[in-house]
Order: sequence, then structure tokens, then C-alpha cells
Amino acid sequence: MEVQVEATGETVGEAKWAALRELERQRPGLDKSAVRFQVVSEGERGLLGVGFTPARVIATVSADTTAAASPVVAPADESDLAAEARELVQRIVEGIGVNALVDVEEGDETITLSCTGPDLGMLIGRHGQTIDAIQYLANAAMYRGHDDERKEVVVDAAGYRARRRASLEALAVRSAERALADGDAVELDPMTAVERKVVHIRLKEFDGVETTSEGTEPNRFVVIRPVA
Repeated sequence: MEVQVEATGETVGEAKWAALRELERQRPGLDKSAVRFQVVSEGERGLLGVGFTPARVIATVSADTTAAASPVVAPADESDLAAEARELVQRIVEGIGVNALVDVEEGDETITLSCTGPDLGMLIGRHGQTIDAIQYLANAAMYRGHDDERKEVVVDAAGYRARRRASLEALAVRSAERALADGDAVELDPMTAVERKVVHIRLKEFDGVETTSEGTEPNRFVVIRPVA
């Protein structure tokens, strides 16, 4: 006998995560590695957010499948705060059905959690939406109860953050140069809050322009204006 649920989300990864949560509610002690997924629809975001179609998946697992014990042992030199962040992200990653190892690097102001594994595309998600959502959840969870020792949590996978940052910074510079050349404001495509922050920081010291974020989520975007 099998248990089957259908779920939706903005991305396939989020839909799988929702399906796993429902399966876990129905079957406590679920072995996530035994779950099989069928992608019904990958979803589609219409122009300017109009006509959005969610991703849909069907998750199936044997009714008698239970979880095998697989405790994660923290490195001896890992701080309690870093260990908590790593274990949190590890649970989230496993929850969306991705088999990945989470490594941690702790600095004075940040805790960087790098995911490695054979199938990280689902973890990153379309335009980085899934990994940004994971990072947001991790920061929100870590901030509760750690007011005196807050550190920003950065979640990365397959070097995505560095590649995306380089791409956004190059776009920011090109757009700022165009704004100065034309004397008109330049509107960038909608971005996540994480990506908008990269653009704002890159152009903060760029002479002759200023940046603002406008619009409403999930279609909020950066506007680059020449300074009179």
C-alpha cells in the first residue's frame, strides 16, 4: 500500500517541500529518501507577475516506510551557534528532498552554509528563489532566541552566490552607465530582496547615480537614477 499526496508551490522545489511536509504529517517517522516525486507542472510566472501558474508535484511513498537513524555529528571546533544553523539548514534541505552535505564557515559577522551534492538545481530554484527562501527562513529562525549574538546566515550551493553576485554587479554597473549616458532612470527586472541589496551596495559609491527599490513583492525592482 502506498501513500500519495499532491502539492503546489512557486517552484518545483517548494512544491516538493510542501508535499513532504504533508507526508510527514500523515506518516510520522517518514524516510524522506524513499519518497518518489512526479512533476506534474513546473509552473510559470507570467509577464510582470500576471498569470502566475504554480508548480505541481505528486509525492508517493510506501505506507510502511519509516526513517532510518542518521544523526549529524558536528565538527569539534564548531560553535553552538554555527552548529544550530547548520543543523537547521540540513533539515530544510532534506525536507525538500535534496541529498546534500552542509558545510559551515563562521566569521565575525556571518555564518556561511555551503551545500554540496549531486542535485543542487532544485535547491537553488528558478532564479535562486528557493535558496533565497531557505536563507530567509534560516535567518528568521536563528534570530529568535539569539538577540545577543546575531550573525547573518548565508546559504550557498555550488558557488551560486558568487556567480550571481558577479552577474548582478556587472548588470548594476552597465545600468548605471546607461542612466548617466541617457540622463534617464533605468528600471531593472524584479529581484528578490537579497539580489536588490547586492545592486544597492555595488552602486552606493558609484558617482552620479542613486538607487531605490520600488513596487511590491514579488515584483519589487531597483530603479537607478542619475543625480542632478
